[in-house]
Formats: sequence, C-alpha cells, structure tokens
Amino acid sequence: MKTGPLAPRGSIFPFNRGERRIPLEIPVVIDGHHAKRGVESTFTENVSAKGARVVSVRSWKKGEQLTFVLRTGEFRSSARVAYCQPLRGDGYAIGVEFLEPQGRWVVESPKSA
Repeated sequence: MKTGPLAPRGSIFPFNRGERRIPLEIPVVIDGHHAKRGVESTFTENVSAKGARVVSVRSWKKGEQLTFVLRTGEFRSSARVAYCQPLRGDGYAIGVEFLEPQGRWVVESPKSA
C-alpha cells in the first residue's frame, strides 16, 4: 500500500495535511460542545501553525465549532473540528483548525515568498 504524499485518499493517512505537526503538550481550554456545556481544561498532543491535536473527554462532531484558548491567555481562536478519534481507554483525540487566531501561538506560519 502506498503511503506519504502520493498515497490515495482514505489510505493509511486519511488527513491531507500540508504542514508538519510538532509533538508538544500544552495546557489549553476548549469550549463550545454541542451537547455538554462548559469549558474543558485539557492539553494538546501535537501542534502546527494552523491547528492542534487535543485530548478531550467528549466526543465532538466533525465541523463543530469551538473556542480554543491557551491557559496562559496568550493565544485564543475560534476553531473547527477536523476529526474526532476515540483513544484507547477513555477520551478522544480531536484535530482542531484555527479559524480566527489572536495572540501569540507556539508555532509561527511560514512566510510566503
């Protein structure tokens, strides 16, 4: 089976991501779940300039919008759920894409030439 950038959609890597993820645990707060109201204090598993993979105790729907905030308060963004995957044991991993970032994020976007 092909893998990597030439792999067909739906193969081993079902998410077509143009930027590298950096493994980094950062304390964050997420809010906006459709059914379970209230903020959730959690952490990232990895990050990129345009989003993060976050651990959650809640199952989220693809496309659902949420608020993503660093616990330090230095960064916040509305975000969209790109995917939600069950983790072994309890919890879910959600991919979030930043929509309206404000403040200083831990990874800078590469400058366009």
